Amino acid sequence: MKTLTKFLLNKIPRPLLIKASILARPLIVQFFKGNKFTDPIDGKSYRKFLPYGYGKQRVNALSPGTLSLERHRQMWLYLQNETDFFTKNYKVLHIAPEQEFLRKFKKMKNLDYISADLYSPIVDVKADILDLPFEDESFDIVFCNHVLEHIEDDKKAMSELFRVMRKGGWGIFQVPMKNSLEKTYEDFSIKDPKERQKHFGQYDHVRWYGMDYFDRLKNVGFEADINFYSRKFSSEERERFALMENEILPVVSKK
Repeated sequence: MKTLTKFLLNKIPRPLLIKASILARPLIVQFFKGNKFTDPIDGKSYRKFLPYGYGKQRVNALSPGTLSLERHRQMWLYLQNETDFFTKNYKVLHIAPEQEFLRKFKKMKNLDYISADLYSPIVDVKADILDLPFEDESFDIVFCNHVLEHIEDDKKAMSELFRVMRKGGWGIFQVPMKNSLEKTYEDFSIKDPKERQKHFGQYDHVRWYGMDYFDRLKNVGFEADINFYSRKFSSEERERFALMENEILPVVSKK
């Protein structure tokens, strides 16, 4: 299973993987039914989760039902437990939306929900994060997860996200981070996909973010919270939900 997952991740373009996963999901759910792990996003339980990773694969990382990873389940639990996202009226922009989040958020009557991306086949608006086609201060909430590591001019992208967020708004901007790094590691001269995977963990990434990621966010105007949200749960709960204890949930706001 690890070998097959790794092959699919590295050889098949992401838009095709998204379409294929939608078709295959019902069969995968039935095969992995059990009671050891629970996905908080759909409330279903499984005997195991799927492995995931472009290099060294993490075991029990990918939920069979929602195709969520550890970071998605952490974000869902944060929204559910710490915010009024599911009850209050909000206008939401979601950049490069995760398919299960998109499916659920679009059905929520309290949200005016818009998804956007340059390449995804499932979004509402085709848009470049460096030049978003929205008016200033258009959105109460902005989600942008695992996008900025693909963008060389991440300062410009962050500035665009800040521009379209309303004062008093907030968002979640997850990125691949190494907590052991004080300074972000980036080298734009590295173009070869194999070299990028070697240096940055994935063939289409241009950096590994360090803890100065939060300084970058603050430099464009955001308030930024270093939130180890998974640590709010017991070790037993983290194991059941398949969360990573040391993963940061970057919550931003615009004052």
